[in-house]
Amino acid sequence: MDKTIEILRKQRVHYHVKGEQGEHGDGGADLTAQNDNRVTVDFVGKIDGVEFAGGKAEDYPFVLGEGRMLPEFESAVIGLKVGESKTFPLSFPADYHGKDVAGKTAEFTITLKKLEWAHLPELNSEFAKSLGVVDGDMLKMREDIKANLEREVAGRIKAKNKDAVMDALIKVAELDVPKALIDQDVERLIEMTRQDMAQRGMNAKDMPFPPELFAAQAERRVRLGLILAEVVKENALQATAEQVKAQVEDFAQSYEDPQQVVKYYFSDRRRLSEVEALVLEENVVNYVLGKSKVTEKSVAFDELMGNNAQA
Repeated sequence: MDKTIEILRKQRVHYHVKGEQGEHGDGGADLTAQNDNRVTVDFVGKIDGVEFAGGKAEDYPFVLGEGRMLPEFESAVIGLKVGESKTFPLSFPADYHGKDVAGKTAEFTITLKKLEWAHLPELNSEFAKSLGVVDGDMLKMREDIKANLEREVAGRIKAKNKDAVMDALIKVAELDVPKALIDQDVERLIEMTRQDMAQRGMNAKDMPFPPELFAAQAERRVRLGLILAEVVKENALQATAEQVKAQVEDFAQSYEDPQQVVKYYFSDRRRLSEVEALVLEENVVNYVLGKSKVTEKSVAFDELMGNNAQA
């Protein structure tokens, strides 16, 4: 919980010019660039005395220590004061994303234009209000965070168990998967990819997607669909109205207005069908786990979350 609160504080960080007195102080007497400071720099890079594409920028901001820049670049900035410049060599890794400079050494000159220090919000009622706790009650804030974490943990565990069950079903089930069904699902996956790219602002309407890129995923999806349908049919594992309602209400708990979320789902048959599919999968998972030899494994919180619980 404490780690999560620190992440929430960092997500709400704001910056002040170092050395200028403000409502939160002046950032201290050290006016050199240090980790966690936000710096704004001009820089130009040259290879064999020639500037290269992407190697020059003006008024470029980044936070020291976040790893957005290569380590040698950040190290060169640390210790500079506003107005100071430094020239230094920088070796690009062989696997650097910019293929024109990968594996080469450039000479960079940087100038520090602006230096700001990070101010994290205080742990007080105002911070609690920023998280949606109307009356600013700190205890209520911690209770809400705990409830959200427990819900997230339960969801991650459920997902891991579901993956394990699905892998087991695929391993033991013997069936031939019709190629026509796989081809249909490949087309669905390609269309879903195009829609996802369009939502991200990319024009993928006429972009060719080799079907073989999606073949393995499509075969797994179709195979699982056939297996699940048979397990559900043979063991009467269909989703009940009560289960669907409980699942929707569980979804709604993480929102500020749960009743609006419940109405949102029950007003659209397509949305309810998606919930029914999730409940059906959960019924299959519980059925299979009840028939299987299960080995329990303890997992650390950070490992379960998959990102070391960092912002």
